[in-house]
Amino acid sequence: NISVTWQGAAPEIIESEIVDAIEAAVISVEGITEMTSNIRQGQATITLEFALERDIDAALQEVQSSILRVRLPPDVDPPVIRKRNPEDQPIIWLGISSSRSLRGLIELVELKIKDQFEILPGVGEVLLGGYTERNLRVWVDNSKLKANELTILDVASAMEQGHREQAAGFIENSQQEINLRMMGEGETVDDVGDILITHRGGRPIYNSNLRLSDVARIEDSLNDVRRLSRINGSPGIGLGIRKQRGANAVAVGEAVRSKMEELQRTLPDDVTIGINFDSTVFVKEAVEETEFTLFLSAIVTGIVCWLFLGSLRPTFNILLSIPTSIVGSFTILYFMGFTLNLFTLLGLALAIGIVVDDAIMVLENIYRHRDMGKPRRLAARDGAVEITFAAVAATFAVVAIFLP
Repeated sequence: NISVTWQGAAPEIIESEIVDAIEAAVISVEGITEMTSNIRQGQATITLEFALERDIDAALQEVQSSILRVRLPPDVDPPVIRKRNPEDQPIIWLGISSSRSLRGLIELVELKIKDQFEILPGVGEVLLGGYTERNLRVWVDNSKLKANELTILDVASAMEQGHREQAAGFIENSQQEINLRMMGEGETVDDVGDILITHRGGRPIYNSNLRLSDVARIEDSLNDVRRLSRINGSPGIGLGIRKQRGANAVAVGEAVRSKMEELQRTLPDDVTIGINFDSTVFVKEAVEETEFTLFLSAIVTGIVCWLFLGSLRPTFNILLSIPTSIVGSFTILYFMGFTLNLFTLLGLALAIGIVVDDAIMVLENIYRHRDMGKPRRLAARDGAVEITFAAVAATFAVVAIFLP
């Protein structure tokens, strides 16, 4: 994703001045299969999709190099480039609501809630939705500026000079060297209000006692609220839980729900935590349904074999091949690093029919050799050996169909 912000610009202007230029620059990057752009007031997002065999890190570097060559308008924020993978999407969205102010809720989430979910096993990142950054707001009084013959540039220059922290060299002696820093950043509203305005129109004001609070109102507030998040009519903040690569989504979801219930007991009565979206529920239901299908298919297979063979012994021998092959499959999956998920379970359910088909072929051939008067062991050996190639060939034919 390539995100570009141009505050106040209309979508048509963003398209002609920014999006067209970026698209022309990145279209030559190797491996792009699809490119889409989404433009709205003040912002544009360009999404690039690459072929699976393309090295995404190398593609990211090429995209960054291409964008650096694009000349954008001077007041446009630098483009933000991010890699996105479907596996990186939040698996759970929690909703935290309260009757208190938005700022009070934000402080509570930052100090007491967010960190509790970040330390859970398998959690990769916790995103905040409906979150507004804390800002120091300076509201300049135009009449006071005129009375003191100042401009807004004089105020901005005073804040730039008086509200910063920087290196101030070092002091050394024969034994040690001490680094010095000028601690100029204001930590409170009063600290910022005490900043001296020392220049008027670019010229110094000698012996000036004029302070920022004399011409402006300063408050510790929030950034411009452009998006509102409400839960049941109350101010709310969303917490998106991303799992780590390779982590079990169901296990992470259970840990998040357990932590949510634990936190709810310790939070104030006016704060409520709930689940707005939980993808692990669908995953769990799908896995359970597939497991039931796997079990049901084995039972139905046994009934059909018993009806046609008319004997429990051969039916039991055929059914015995199902758990034997599944246990062997689990062993291979474990050592190859695969997990037991929806796709592996579907594959096992499909394989039951193949296993039973091969077992019936071998069993019928053994019975044929038995009818020829051979002893049990000899009939079992000759019947299995004789049909082995045909069974393997039939199995590989099915594998060849599904392999692509």
